[in-house]
Amino acid sequence: MIDARAEHVGSLLRPPELIEAREARAADAIDDAQLKAIEDAAVRDVVTLQESAGCPVVTDGELRRESFQAELVAATDGFEGVGLDAWLWGDWHSEELGDKTVERPPEMAVARRLRRRRSLAAEEFAFLRAVTDRVGKVTLPSPSLFGNLWSPERSGQAYPSFDDFMTDVVDVLRDEVRELRRLGCRYVQLDAPHYPLLIDPTWRAFYEARGWSVERWLSYGIELDNAVIDAAPGVTFGFHLCRGNQDSR
Repeated sequence: MIDARAEHVGSLLRPPELIEAREARAADAIDDAQLKAIEDAAVRDVVTLQESAGCPVVTDGELRRESFQAELVAATDGFEGVGLDAWLWGDWHSEELGDKTVERPPEMAVARRLRRRRSLAAEEFAFLRAVTDRVGKVTLPSPSLFGNLWSPERSGQAYPSFDDFMTDVVDVLRDEVRELRRLGCRYVQLDAPHYPLLIDPTWRAFYEARGWSVERWLSYGIELDNAVIDAAPGVTFGFHLCRGNQDSR
């Protein structure tokens, strides 16, 4: 007998009222508490949606995040010039929507030693835990996804080598999964869209320009993933692999 389970990847579309609230907060038309109240209501709605669909595993839809990758940068000091295009640059193709090209932002980099100001997802999970009796899944980025943010020219003073930078990224994520386990989280998903991107010649050339073959990148990335997983015994870890997304391309 086959036991099958379906769950959604983690991110859900933000409702119009949440998009408007983020714009209002950026314009200082509302304060943090007002934004959080709107976020809370939106999360309750998507949890109810998932429960009504029969999902045994639910998330908060990542509704509090700018993007699924953004929380390390949002929660940690040390980065410069890292906006949404940090994760969306490249050539994107769609027969329905047309092609789109976004240049890699030249100024983005880790420029100082990382210093964590807050947890990445502990507050998200604590709220999710309070509004559902289903299994709550927390999504976190795979450590080597942030290889995109290390620059030999701009990062060298803070992190002379890429390994030095990755060590600190892994430490932040290891602390995060330990805290999530302490709060009762039993299911964490590591998002690693940069692995399938390696089949694209342009992306492969970008990573190999750092000095490593594709095989070395993959084996090193998996080593770092396992270091995060090993930090939280008893937690189930899943993986999300995809080719990325840019305006549904």
